[in-house]
Amino acid sequence: MRVLGIDPGSRFMGYGVVEERRGRLIHVGHGVIKVDADAPLELRLKDLHGALMTALKLYRPEAVAVEGVFTFRNARSALVLGHARGVALLAAAQAGLSVHEYPPARVKRAVGAGGAADKDAVARMVCTFLSLEELERSDASDALAVALCHLNHGRAAVPVSSRGKVSKSRRKSAQAQLADRLAPSYRRPEAR
Repeated sequence: MRVLGIDPGSRFMGYGVVEERRGRLIHVGHGVIKVDADAPLELRLKDLHGALMTALKLYRPEAVAVEGVFTFRNARSALVLGHARGVALLAAAQAGLSVHEYPPARVKRAVGAGGAADKDAVARMVCTFLSLEELERSDASDALAVALCHLNHGRAAVPVSSRGKVSKSRRKSAQAQLADRLAPSYRRPEAR
Protein backbone atom coordinates (compact mmCIF):
# COMPACT_ATOMS: atom_id res chain seq x y z
CA MET A 1 0.00 0.00 0.00
CA ARG A 2 1.46 3.36 -1.06
CA VAL A 3 0.02 6.56 0.39
CA LEU A 4 0.69 10.18 -0.51
CA GLY A 5 0.17 12.43 2.50
CA ILE A 6 -0.52 16.13 2.06
CA ASP A 7 0.01 19.02 4.46
CA PRO A 8 -2.00 21.75 2.70
CA GLY A 9 -0.88 25.34 2.49
CA SER A 10 -1.35 28.18 0.03
CA ARG A 11 2.37 29.11 -0.13
CA PHE A 12 4.06 25.89 0.98
CA MET A 13 2.34 22.54 0.48
CA GLY A 14 4.13 19.51 1.84
CA TYR A 15 3.75 16.05 0.41
CA GLY A 16 5.20 12.76 1.53
CA VAL A 17 4.95 9.24 0.18
CA VAL A 18 5.16 6.18 2.40
CA GLU A 19 4.69 2.58 1.40
CA GLU A 20 4.01 -0.47 3.49
CA ARG A 21 5.98 -3.48 2.27
CA ARG A 22 5.65 -6.76 4.13
CA GLY A 23 4.75 -5.00 7.36
CA ARG A 24 7.53 -2.41 7.10
CA LEU A 25 7.02 1.31 6.52
CA ILE A 26 9.26 2.59 3.73
CA HIS A 27 9.96 6.23 2.86
CA VAL A 28 9.44 6.63 -0.89
CA GLY A 29 9.82 10.40 -1.28
CA HIS A 30 8.76 13.80 -0.09
CA GLY A 31 8.89 17.44 -1.04
CA VAL A 32 7.50 20.89 -0.56
CA ILE A 33 5.68 22.74 -3.30
CA LYS A 34 6.63 26.40 -3.01
CA VAL A 35 4.70 29.07 -4.85
CA ASP A 36 5.27 32.81 -5.24
CA ALA A 37 3.77 34.46 -2.15
CA ASP A 38 3.23 37.68 -4.11
CA ALA A 39 1.27 36.00 -6.92
CA PRO A 40 -2.52 36.28 -6.95
CA LEU A 41 -4.27 33.45 -5.11
CA GLU A 42 -5.71 31.92 -8.27
CA LEU A 43 -2.22 31.59 -9.80
CA ARG A 44 -0.82 30.07 -6.60
CA LEU A 45 -3.66 27.52 -6.60
CA LYS A 46 -3.00 26.72 -10.27
CA ASP A 47 0.70 26.14 -9.53
CA LEU A 48 -0.13 23.97 -6.50
CA HIS A 49 -2.50 21.88 -8.61
CA GLY A 50 0.04 21.37 -11.39
CA ALA A 51 2.79 20.37 -8.98
CA LEU A 52 0.49 17.96 -7.10
CA MET A 53 -0.59 16.31 -10.35
CA THR A 54 3.09 15.84 -11.22
CA ALA A 55 3.77 14.24 -7.81
CA LEU A 56 0.75 11.95 -8.19
CA LYS A 57 1.97 10.79 -11.62
CA LEU A 58 5.53 10.33 -10.38
CA TYR A 59 4.78 8.36 -7.19
CA ARG A 60 1.56 6.59 -8.25
CA PRO A 61 0.02 6.23 -4.77
CA GLU A 62 -2.97 4.02 -4.08
CA ALA A 63 -4.55 6.55 -1.70
CA VAL A 64 -4.20 10.16 -0.59
CA ALA A 65 -4.34 11.30 3.03
CA VAL A 66 -4.88 14.98 3.84
CA GLU A 67 -4.54 16.76 7.15
CA GLY A 68 -7.93 18.10 8.20
CA VAL A 69 -8.85 21.60 9.17
CA PHE A 70 -8.21 23.09 12.56
CA THR A 71 -9.38 26.26 14.24
CA PHE A 72 -8.02 29.59 13.05
CA ARG A 73 -8.33 32.94 14.75
CA ASN A 74 -8.06 34.67 11.39
CA ALA A 75 -11.00 33.85 9.10
CA ARG A 76 -9.10 34.93 5.98
CA SER A 77 -6.25 32.50 6.73
CA ALA A 78 -8.75 29.70 7.21
CA LEU A 79 -10.44 30.51 3.92
CA VAL A 80 -7.16 30.59 1.98
CA LEU A 81 -6.11 27.27 3.54
CA GLY A 82 -9.50 25.88 2.54
CA HIS A 83 -8.76 26.80 -1.06
CA ALA A 84 -5.42 24.97 -0.92
CA ARG A 85 -7.09 21.90 0.62
CA GLY A 86 -9.67 22.03 -2.17
CA VAL A 87 -6.88 21.91 -4.74
CA ALA A 88 -5.41 18.83 -3.02
CA LEU A 89 -8.80 17.10 -2.97
CA LEU A 90 -9.40 17.98 -6.62
CA ALA A 91 -6.01 16.62 -7.71
CA ALA A 92 -6.65 13.34 -5.88
CA ALA A 93 -10.12 13.04 -7.39
CA GLN A 94 -8.78 13.73 -10.88
CA ALA A 95 -6.23 10.96 -10.36
CA GLY A 96 -9.07 8.61 -9.35
CA LEU A 97 -7.74 8.08 -5.83
CA SER A 98 -9.57 7.71 -2.54
CA VAL A 99 -9.02 10.58 -0.12
CA HIS A 100 -8.80 10.16 3.65
CA GLU A 101 -8.81 13.08 6.06
CA TYR A 102 -7.33 13.08 9.56
CA PRO A 103 -7.47 15.80 12.23
CA PRO A 104 -4.08 17.25 13.23
CA ALA A 105 -4.22 15.81 16.77
CA ARG A 106 -4.86 12.31 15.41
CA VAL A 107 -1.94 12.64 12.99
CA LYS A 108 0.37 13.62 15.85
CA ARG A 109 -0.79 10.72 18.02
CA ALA A 110 -0.38 8.28 15.11
CA VAL A 111 3.35 8.95 15.01
CA GLY A 112 3.74 8.79 18.79
CA ALA A 113 3.72 12.53 19.49
CA GLY A 114 1.06 13.97 21.78
CA GLY A 115 -1.96 15.70 20.30
CA ALA A 116 -0.56 19.08 21.33
CA ALA A 117 3.02 18.37 20.16
CA ASP A 118 4.87 20.98 18.14
CA LYS A 119 6.19 20.52 14.59
CA ASP A 120 9.70 19.63 15.78
CA ALA A 121 8.39 16.73 17.87
CA VAL A 122 6.40 15.43 14.90
CA ALA A 123 9.45 15.73 12.63
CA ARG A 124 11.61 13.77 15.10
CA MET A 125 9.04 10.98 15.33
CA VAL A 126 8.64 10.80 11.54
CA CYS A 127 12.43 10.56 11.14
CA THR A 128 12.49 7.77 13.72
CA PHE A 129 9.71 5.82 12.01
CA LEU A 130 11.20 6.12 8.55
CA SER A 131 14.91 6.00 9.49
CA LEU A 132 15.58 9.45 8.04
CA GLU A 133 18.40 11.70 9.18
CA GLU A 134 16.55 15.00 9.13
CA LEU A 135 13.88 16.77 7.11
CA GLU A 136 14.58 20.24 5.80
CA ARG A 137 11.03 21.61 6.22
CA SER A 138 8.25 20.82 8.64
CA ASP A 139 5.73 20.86 5.76
CA ALA A 140 7.30 17.66 4.40
CA SER A 141 7.49 15.97 7.83
CA ASP A 142 3.85 16.86 8.51
CA ALA A 143 2.85 15.35 5.15
CA LEU A 144 4.80 12.16 5.90
CA ALA A 145 3.06 12.03 9.31
CA VAL A 146 -0.33 12.20 7.55
CA ALA A 147 0.66 9.27 5.30
CA LEU A 148 1.88 7.30 8.34
CA CYS A 149 -1.38 8.08 10.11
CA HIS A 150 -3.35 6.58 7.25
CA LEU A 151 -1.20 3.46 7.14
CA ASN A 152 -1.38 3.04 10.93
CA HIS A 153 -5.13 3.65 10.85
CA GLY A 154 -5.60 0.84 8.34
CA ARG A 155 -3.27 -1.46 10.26
CA ALA A 156 -5.16 -0.95 13.51
CA ALA A 157 -8.56 -1.52 11.94
CA VAL A 158 -10.38 -4.24 13.83
CA PRO A 159 -11.83 -7.07 11.73
CA VAL A 160 -15.50 -7.78 12.24
CA SER A 161 -16.86 -11.33 12.14
CA SER A 162 -19.80 -12.32 9.96
CA ARG A 163 -22.17 -11.81 12.93
CA GLY A 164 -21.06 -8.20 13.30
CA LYS A 165 -19.23 -8.75 16.61
CA VAL A 166 -15.60 -7.81 17.09
CA SER A 167 -13.25 -10.74 17.51
CA LYS A 168 -11.40 -10.11 20.81
CA SER A 169 -8.35 -12.13 19.81
CA ARG A 170 -8.07 -10.25 16.50
CA ARG A 171 -8.56 -6.89 18.30
CA LYS A 172 -5.69 -7.65 20.66
CA SER A 173 -3.53 -8.67 17.76
CA ALA A 174 -4.13 -5.43 15.86
CA GLN A 175 -3.57 -3.32 18.97
CA ALA A 176 -0.44 -5.26 19.89
CA GLN A 177 0.95 -4.79 16.39
CA LEU A 178 0.39 -1.05 16.53
CA ALA A 179 1.97 -0.85 20.00
CA ASP A 180 5.00 -2.77 18.77
CA ARG A 181 5.42 -0.37 15.85
CA LEU A 182 5.17 2.69 18.11
CA ALA A 183 7.45 1.35 20.88
CA PRO A 184 10.76 2.45 19.28
CA SER A 185 9.42 5.99 18.98
CA TYR A 186 8.90 6.29 22.72
CA ARG A 187 12.47 5.46 23.65
CA ARG A 188 14.64 8.35 24.67
CA PRO A 189 17.58 9.05 22.33
CA GLU A 190 20.15 8.22 25.04
CA ALA A 191 18.50 4.79 25.60
CA ARG A 192 19.11 3.68 22.00
